[in-house]
Amino acid sequence: MPTKPKPRSALAEHRRRLRSRGLQRVEVQVRGEDAPLVRAVAAALADPERAAEARALLRGRFAPAPARSLKELLASAPLDGVELDRSRDLGRAVDL
Repeated sequence: MPTKPKPRSALAEHRRRLRSRGLQRVEVQVRGEDAPLVRAVAAALADPERAAEARALLRGRFAPAPARSLKELLASAPLDGVELDRSRDLGRAVDL
């Protein structure tokens, strides 16, 4: 006799609906004194009116700096006192 598939639990169904809306459950551990702050940050990110500003503030402070190319690094390097002209001395004459 074939067995029936087990129905999804209410919690699994709830999390599936959240994922379909683009939300993800995240668990973090923080000091007790920081818990209200973390909840407030999460609430700001979930609020459509405050989300963009909250994201910008958090990215500005905590996001890693974007990787820069070698060309960008060289362009931003201070070149004061660096001689960039090469002498045109071709070395010694060689008989072939």
